[in-house]
Amino acid sequence: MNTQPKRRLGRGLAALIGDDVTEESVVQDIRHLRHMPIEILYGSPNNPRKQFRDEELEDLARSISEKGLLQPIVVRPRRDGTTYEIVAGERRWRAAQRAGVHDVPVLIRELNDGEALEVALVENIQRTDLNPLEESAAYAQLIEQFSYTQQQLADAVGKSRSHVANSLRLLNLPDNVRNLIADGLLSAGHARTLVATDAPGELADKIINLGLSVREAEQLTREQSAAPSRKQGRSVSDRKSADVRNLESQLSHATGLKIEVNDKGRAGGKVIIRYKSLEQLDEIAARLSRKPVTQYTD
Repeated sequence: MNTQPKRRLGRGLAALIGDDVTEESVVQDIRHLRHMPIEILYGSPNNPRKQFRDEELEDLARSISEKGLLQPIVVRPRRDGTTYEIVAGERRWRAAQRAGVHDVPVLIRELNDGEALEVALVENIQRTDLNPLEESAAYAQLIEQFSYTQQQLADAVGKSRSHVANSLRLLNLPDNVRNLIADGLLSAGHARTLVATDAPGELADKIINLGLSVREAEQLTREQSAAPSRKQGRSVSDRKSADVRNLESQLSHATGLKIEVNDKGRAGGKVIIRYKSLEQLDEIAARLSRKPVTQYTD
């Protein structure tokens, strides 16, 4: 893990790629601006953007052929000292290759691994829109490899903490549902309603087939969660002792949420906390982690 202290982006992506126009920044950019052979530039394995659509690249390649590459590519030196890793602008680099361009303008920046990933993430979010899973994976990488907190990450990319938290939850979904998100068949809003359900794949298919809105998907998942468990013609609550039902009542009253206790004696059991909105889910998470609650604002 990179133990260097994280240098915040300060003025943001604009300052790093040359859009923040001041006398000082112009001098710095002139000093760092180069035209380099396209073959000494390499894509970053940590680029959060994994999908590059052919039609988008073709459109950009035609524009580059007609007008040239108007915006520099941001790079940082590789360890060999003779080649460079692309930090921001891999899509432009790929399109330039299609356009038959041999030299491209670049801005050289000295960035550590965490800063490079952060810049790439911000550039993609602000300009080309990552798909929800690419965004989630990049957030997770910054947190796991570079020790970002959710709040630090939210501040860096200009999002709310709850947006970052809800984005990270998508990574808990099974592969079949995540594939639907990556293919654009299921939106991030729809997918978030499935995170705490028992059958996310089945519900995802229903949402797609019925063309449900996010609100309708939330209602569907609430109905699924509220469906009573049955065994031998009796509900779970009918078979519970008076003590267990009393405990459920006390917990529900204390939290304002519906809480179900399934006690199996010496075999243990489980406690089920039901919620009706993402705001309530944030409240549950905050109570369990004993952290201040950040309201869901998306």
